[in-house]
Amino acid sequence: MNESQVLSHLATCIDPNTGRDFIKDKSIKRVAVDGNDVTVEVVVGYPAKSQYDAIRQVVTQHVRGLDGVGKVAVAVSHRVVSHAVQRGVKLKPGIKNIIAVASGKGGVGKSTTAVNLALALAAEGANVGILDADIYGPSQPQMLGITGRPESADGKTLEPMEAHGIQAMSIGFLIDTDTPMVWRGPMVTQALEQLLSDTNWRDLDYLVIDMPPGTGDIQLTLSQKVPVTGAVIVTTPQEIAVIDARKGLKMFDKVGIPIVGIVENMSTHVCSNCGHIEPIFGEGGGKAMCRDYNVPFLGGLPLDGSIRAQSDSGRPTVVANPDGAVAATYREIARKVAIFVAQKSEDHSAKFPSIKVVS
Repeated sequence: MNESQVLSHLATCIDPNTGRDFIKDKSIKRVAVDGNDVTVEVVVGYPAKSQYDAIRQVVTQHVRGLDGVGKVAVAVSHRVVSHAVQRGVKLKPGIKNIIAVASGKGGVGKSTTAVNLALALAAEGANVGILDADIYGPSQPQMLGITGRPESADGKTLEPMEAHGIQAMSIGFLIDTDTPMVWRGPMVTQALEQLLSDTNWRDLDYLVIDMPPGTGDIQLTLSQKVPVTGAVIVTTPQEIAVIDARKGLKMFDKVGIPIVGIVENMSTHVCSNCGHIEPIFGEGGGKAMCRDYNVPFLGGLPLDGSIRAQSDSGRPTVVANPDGAVAATYREIARKVAIFVAQKSEDHSAKFPSIKVVS
């Protein structure tokens, strides 16, 4: 038995999270054979701390299917790299991948989804930041329980605020809570670009952008200038919300940003007294949208008072009740998002030198 035989055998070993074999995903980084003992190093392209044991068990059992195998040692880790974005847009320093969380209208739970997505990615071992791009109605300072002002060492750039293990930036950190932002579109767009570019993001695997609702000039400009790896669309089952969510999806499609999938909030309501389940906002809207546009359904969240209460208190569900069913759904959504990113083409622009032609 040698290394090539083990590698050949591993070509039929399927990652339980991606549904693809580890060889195709280039996740097998090293195989060593010492007599009858085999050592395998697995490095997946998505954060997966909660999945390490499951991956280790799958690979171990598969290798033991070879004749004559003795001891099997499998080491599992992850490494997130930069992936391709829309054409003509350069990556931002300190940020490997940007995930936009958007909706066609307000009130569908987009900000709650964005912050729990960021926290779930961080819980899986990723270095994560969140940018609150809603200038008119910033929600993330309240949801993350952050007070105070960001520091600036040089008077030009800002240090991100931190909470629950993630970095954060919002216009809400720079103004009083009750101060209205009576700005026109160009001023808002410029402010957002500054918040993104003038924040000293520290080696982020993912920056989650909580986009403002709608599909107007601000959203379109951001989609054209910000290097977005993929977009998550948030809706409710209600047809009125789905109609607007479709517009948001089409906007990203027009500027060449891939749609990661659809999240459906308020899918069902479970009565806290009797346990009766009722789809009070209708049902099937998000899944129908996925079928129409051939995009994945990432998951559905219930209409649950605890989700609202936890976000209002500054401890969103993923950190307030990490072992609960709702947090598990957020983690599953985050894993699907990370796997989507991992299976995209890598961005190699930073590896090529700049070429200047001097006459």
